[in-house]
Amino acid sequence: MRRPFVLLAAALLTAALAVPASAADNDGGDEGFTINDPRVTESSGLAASRQHPGVYWTHNDSDDGPHLYAVDGSTGDTVARLTLTGIGTPRDVEAISVGPGDRLFVADVGDNLGGTWPYVWIYELPEPERLQDATVRATQYVVKYADGPRDAEAMVVHPKTGRVYLIDKHEDGGHLYEGPEKLSPSGDNVFRPVAPVELWTTDAALSPDGQHLAVRGYFGGIHYAWNGGKLEREGRLSVPLQGQGESVTYSADGSRLLFGSEGEQSGVVSRPAPGADEGGSSGGTGSRADGGGSTSGDGNGASVKVGGAVVVAVVVAALFGLGRRRRRG
Repeated sequence: MRRPFVLLAAALLTAALAVPASAADNDGGDEGFTINDPRVTESSGLAASRQHPGVYWTHNDSDDGPHLYAVDGSTGDTVARLTLTGIGTPRDVEAISVGPGDRLFVADVGDNLGGTWPYVWIYELPEPERLQDATVRATQYVVKYADGPRDAEAMVVHPKTGRVYLIDKHEDGGHLYEGPEKLSPSGDNVFRPVAPVELWTTDAALSPDGQHLAVRGYFGGIHYAWNGGKLEREGRLSVPLQGQGESVTYSADGSRLLFGSEGEQSGVVSRPAPGADEGGSSGGTGSRADGGGSTSGDGNGASVKVGGAVVVAVVVAALFGLGRRRRRG
């Protein structure tokens, strides 16, 4: 989605906090990288492949057509571009997730009209066994909300049950919405609110064991115990300051959280997942993914560099406040 004041803030952040992500010495592909493909300018979703370790799926926000990109996390290069058939023209693709059986789910659920579209879509397709450019037929599902249209940018698919969940986007916090036990390609799939989420959410990810939910916003994040969808807050996430922070995913082994951003040559930043042990699994309760960095004083969990970054944070806050007052006025 295009957000002019966010983009202005992004320019300031980029100038003061330019910390390039590097793929050097990143044999496993889970330590952060830069998306090198010039066709990916609005990376809005991110999902770690389980079938192809070290590979991450992403897509553009809008105006790119029905395409998915498989990016090698050790180099940042695209190793496959999928073109989806069997669906309509995507409107505002915001999230991607991997479900059981290596099925890819794509959430065309953003709403550039501010939550007025009567329905949105989710697409499902098999993840290819071979990574190469291909055309893949997808199944399209019509999605509606039990309490009316809304904007959303986050989707998770439970790795055990395959049930799909959405989180709506609202600056004062939103809700986790639960879909039907099984999505139907015919008729409407009604999603119902099941738990509050205390964040202006831009993406979310479930741990590979289905026990933990990581939720990110532009400047902070929260991790929850999944608890069957009845979320229990465990703590804050250390979310890196990025030009336009949009996406988050667990690494395939659950040991890392990777945070993505829109923009050309956008960086994906890696942090330890909450409770991750040295063996690479994510468990534990109440720990923070602090990545060894300090957190800002407002408690949002974002790692901040002193000096110029403090000034930038003040300017960003002012821009968001101005945008909010204008909307309310």
